[in-house]
Amino acid sequence: MFVRPLLAAAALLSCAAAGAAPPKPWPVPANEAARAVAAPHYGDALFHFFQDRYFTSITTLMASQHFQRIAPHDDEAEVLRGGMLLSYGLHKEAGEIFARLIDKGAAPAVRDRAWFYLAKIRYQRGFLAEADDAVARIGADLPQSLEEDRLLLQSNLMMARGDYAGAAALLEGVDKQSPLGQYARYNLGVAQVKSGEVDKGVKLLEQIGLTPAPDEEMRALRDKANLALGFAALQAAKPDEARQSLQRVRLQGMQSNKALLGFGWAAAELKDPKQALVPWLELAERDASDAAVLEARIAIPYAYAELGAYGEATEQYNAAIAAYEAEGGRLEESIAAIRSGTLIEGLIERNPGEEMGWFWSIRELPQMPHASHLTQVMAGHEFQEAFKNYRDLRFLDRSLKDWEDKLGVFGDMLDNRRRAYAERLPAVQAQARAVNLKALAERRDAVAGEVERAVREQDPQAFANPKDRELLAVVDAVKKGVSDVSDAAEAERIRERTRLVSGALTWRLAQEYPARAWEAQKDMKTIAAELAQAREREAAVARAQVEEPARHEAFAKRIAELAARIKGLIPRVAALSEDQRRQVQEIAVAELNRQKERLAAYSQQARFAVAQMYDRATSAPQKKDSDAPAQ
Repeated sequence: MFVRPLLAAAALLSCAAAGAAPPKPWPVPANEAARAVAAPHYGDALFHFFQDRYFTSITTLMASQHFQRIAPHDDEAEVLRGGMLLSYGLHKEAGEIFARLIDKGAAPAVRDRAWFYLAKIRYQRGFLAEADDAVARIGADLPQSLEEDRLLLQSNLMMARGDYAGAAALLEGVDKQSPLGQYARYNLGVAQVKSGEVDKGVKLLEQIGLTPAPDEEMRALRDKANLALGFAALQAAKPDEARQSLQRVRLQGMQSNKALLGFGWAAAELKDPKQALVPWLELAERDASDAAVLEARIAIPYAYAELGAYGEATEQYNAAIAAYEAEGGRLEESIAAIRSGTLIEGLIERNPGEEMGWFWSIRELPQMPHASHLTQVMAGHEFQEAFKNYRDLRFLDRSLKDWEDKLGVFGDMLDNRRRAYAERLPAVQAQARAVNLKALAERRDAVAGEVERAVREQDPQAFANPKDRELLAVVDAVKKGVSDVSDAAEAERIRERTRLVSGALTWRLAQEYPARAWEAQKDMKTIAAELAQAREREAAVARAQVEEPARHEAFAKRIAELAARIKGLIPRVAALSEDQRRQVQEIAVAELNRQKERLAAYSQQARFAVAQMYDRATSAPQKKDSDAPAQ
């Protein structure tokens, strides 16, 4: 009796692994791009964020926070920082940030976002009760852009508790056309099928499997839903329903190989081995590195045996054994190439990137002896995440070395600043000594006293300008010289004219007195202010002579501390990088070894089947070749 190979029995588990929606952008505060940014340093961090330079963004943001340059965006900056840490997988650090924001009583909008991300962290770490509590605390100020995410998070929590009915009711509020809503319904349908609520799960999966898909992502999800429906029907011994679902899977899609395999097994269940040969023969011509193709190689002779064509079945089994041996040799070559570093270095070379990033993905494969073997390796979440970690460690290694070089430049800058300070200090000190502020202040005080007296006594002549004083002196001299004039008439005429001139001069001084007094008082205030500024500059120069050397020493100390820290981190990161590289290689090798184990199982089954064929050939007459089905 032929034993169905392992892949068919396990196919439902493989296709029923709950799909996850693609990662969304990191949680920048809602509408942040459209809001006015009052702090330029926060705007700088946002600029790098929206340019997809996330590492530069978070380091710039944290440096600006250290120097308190973010106000009034402190809370929004913390939400952004926590979100980026969360996206890098630093759940603990991100959770602490969100918890602090909640404890300090942040604004309602910030608080609700913090509760949301805290709930997300707790869910990812498996703290379901705590995540439920956090979701329940989200108020009405959560941005609309996160509302759908909140519903999906709540539905995931309900599914984790087994409340599929509640999750289904909640998902009614999610747009059925949105990718996130479709992924959530797929997850729910698969969970219900696996939990025994088959009818409800099948209904959800059929909605996805029959829904028109606008893009490749949704078409792939639709194929996955139909594949899950098909294998669920196979396990429920409903081959007709299985065929209906599997027929909806695209022939050139990612799920097509499994669909062809399942379609053949559905025909076999209906006791129609000739119909089963159609998809299996098509599948056998495809890439031999796919497990479904390998299984088809022994499914085909099984169908021939069911038709009684034992000779053809034996030939097909022997061909399958030869193909398995050849594939095993190719797997050994791929494993050797992986262990030599060809895979890792090729991926790094062909997938460059300026920065590390949690959402970075592999886009181009390297040259390998048998690149098709990488399909299963690259599809694994474990390999993807391990390789991202390795790439991030390499990025950190380059960044640390770059920072080490920059610290050397900072040291040179500090030396130049010290020399410039030493060169300029004597000139500044000499200039300061040349200005006698004390004498200037005394002179100003004396003038200010005279101004106050003149204003108090209403003395117009006190504000006379040099020309006016010269005229006053001339008038006084004429008055004194009149007595020396012998002609009485002439002397009287001179006195009269002098009186008129003196009166006109006195009248003009009296008229101009208010304006001149105001100007004099204003000048006194200006001089006082300038003297105060001069004293401040003098004090600043004195302080600088004490503080500047201390500041230089503080910079030198910080540079030395950072240099020592970076010097200690570089070998640690290098060691971690090497360990991670080996881990990535071992993950890839482990996947290929699993493929080898499958090959060994298939080969063993094929050899066992060949023995059965020989037993049958000796115990019963074989059909004529003309009875064999057409290929």
